[in-house]
Amino acid sequence: MRPSRRAVITTATAAAVSATSTASAAQRRGQLRTGFERLAHDGYALLDGQKTGIVTNPTGITREARHIVDVMHADTRVDLRAVFGPEHGFRGTAQAGGSEGRHDDPATGLPVYDTYLKSGRPLADVFTASGVDTVVFDIQDVGARFYTYIWTLYDCMEAARLAGKRFVVLDRPNPVTGRAALGPVLHKEFATFVGRQPIAQAHGMTVAELARLFNGEFLPEPVPLETVTMSGWRRSEFYDASGLPWVPPSPNMPTPETALVYSGTCLFEGTNLSEGRGTTRPFELLGAEGVDRRWAAAANELALPGVRFREAYFAPTFSKFQGKTIGGVQVHVHDRAAFDPVRTGIALLVTAKKAWSGFAWRPDNWIDKLTGSARVRTMIDAGAGTDEVVAGWQEDLAAFRRTRRKYLLYR
Repeated sequence: MRPSRRAVITTATAAAVSATSTASAAQRRGQLRTGFERLAHDGYALLDGQKTGIVTNPTGITREARHIVDVMHADTRVDLRAVFGPEHGFRGTAQAGGSEGRHDDPATGLPVYDTYLKSGRPLADVFTASGVDTVVFDIQDVGARFYTYIWTLYDCMEAARLAGKRFVVLDRPNPVTGRAALGPVLHKEFATFVGRQPIAQAHGMTVAELARLFNGEFLPEPVPLETVTMSGWRRSEFYDASGLPWVPPSPNMPTPETALVYSGTCLFEGTNLSEGRGTTRPFELLGAEGVDRRWAAAANELALPGVRFREAYFAPTFSKFQGKTIGGVQVHVHDRAAFDPVRTGIALLVTAKKAWSGFAWRPDNWIDKLTGSARVRTMIDAGAGTDEVVAGWQEDLAAFRRTRRKYLLYR
């Protein structure tokens, strides 16, 4: 008999209530605790008697910068049997679009299974082959719909259900705050691995909140889900308030400042301009051959809140325009509380198209996959300005915000 969605998320809801008072106490102490820290502090009671596997990557660390797999493997209270690596791999050795494959981890001897580009029954078969009872998820997200780790979460939840496994999510901060959802909402016909389900481009949620949303709204049947919430985190806080070390979740996400702009400037992956890959400031530097000072000037004329643009020249060491000196802009956020990354990304697309005659979308219309529909591309091609484009998604966004509200765990 299929359990009701309400029954499945009862544990997470009850945990959220108790976590609220714990969070308040922790905030008074000025100390954030991640989901893993709370799990360990409780002596791993949630995993007692369970053969456990964990989906993680280099961001799964303690505040002392020890990897949680190393910590758990050394602790006799945990029966850790397997590790599941996402895009870029468990130890993070692969570039975008790559993974580490099946291997044994040299540090622990644990089998590492590759989840990248696997979903449904094939991924369920991986969980079955591993012999685990419970699948744990602990990966640092960056708050954007097209960052693939949240869809690894979704795929692993679905596969765990198919394999009859329990699923536990250990929460970490959204580094760009959880204040609001921003940007267009995915239309289902544009679903890919950079957006499986209709959520906003900047979702404003933590991974535990997303897991609750996925379970309650999108999975064909819910998985037995438990979340270990953080204590001491507030929705208005940026990553530097956490006191946690930053580990790049992927090779082109070197700093929390990158994450701040990413949900807007990643849209340039859908164009023939460089999005800054191959530089030390990916997604902050944007440009192409033939672009000059006129782009920065046009962008600055818009007086967008919290951000300024500098005429910039750079030579990417890989990716688009490798080894060539190109012109463009550098995005400088001076008031991150006022900054709207998605509106800024749209404004930069609009002004780039007007300032540079060579502007073009990628031939495969990848921009539609990133924005979640053809609307942004077709409106910009028709000459729409920034405000008109942004107005086009407000109805969908309002509906998503109403749905999202039901699954939030923090104030």
